[in-house]
Amino acid sequence: MSLYKHIALLVRKEGMTHDEFVDYWQTNHTPIAREIEGVVKYATVQPVTPEAAEFDGLAELYFEDLDALHDALGSEGSRDYDPAKGKAREAREDVDNFLDVEKRPRFIGEVKVQKDDVDGDTDGLYKHSAFLVRKEGMSHEEFVDYWQTNHTPIAREIEGVVKYDTVLPTTPEAAEFDGVAELYFEDLDALHDALGSEGSRDYDPAKGKAKEAREDVDNFLAIGERPRFIGRETVQKDELR
Repeated sequence: MSLYKHIALLVRKEGMTHDEFVDYWQTNHTPIAREIEGVVKYATVQPVTPEAAEFDGLAELYFEDLDALHDALGSEGSRDYDPAKGKAREAREDVDNFLDVEKRPRFIGEVKVQKDDVDGDTDGLYKHSAFLVRKEGMSHEEFVDYWQTNHTPIAREIEGVVKYDTVLPTTPEAAEFDGVAELYFEDLDALHDALGSEGSRDYDPAKGKAKEAREDVDNFLAIGERPRFIGRETVQKDELR
């Protein structure tokens, strides 16, 4: 079964603190977003170190049908969208109460599960999301081929990883990133050991598959242009389990 995912990298509205943002997001917005037509899974990810994070949170909505995703959340390449009806419209109207839409990158892609030791149960796990930008001189197709063929087998074996998904853009020419790599851990220290701490786009693991993966990254990624986010996931809805 294919799953399509809309990831919104959230930036709070000017004049709002991170705590005020989280309170509004979780209390007011999440109950609306949970009921958007077509959503089969909905997760929110809050930063473990808000003061060092590049974004205030991630909102991740999964659909089984790409047309349903586009109807609800807009098409690839547009940071804004204008759904005509239902909960999708209500959610869009509410977004202006707590988000800076123009500063909010978004990504629409197809999920490929590379490893899953938790039977899809990601609630409460710590997650490192890397929003990938290809190395200069490399085409998107070359990037995907290297990433999936060479890098993914290494990343799958990083110490502590209990789930690993890659997300490939459905419309690469309009996407803000070339892909997203999501590595889940049960232990935050294990995540930091493997992938570095919050607030640093680069990292330097000393041993094992984590070191091998870091060395390989330079073969296909522009590290300095790659936002990353370390957070704890809360599953708000899941019709897949």
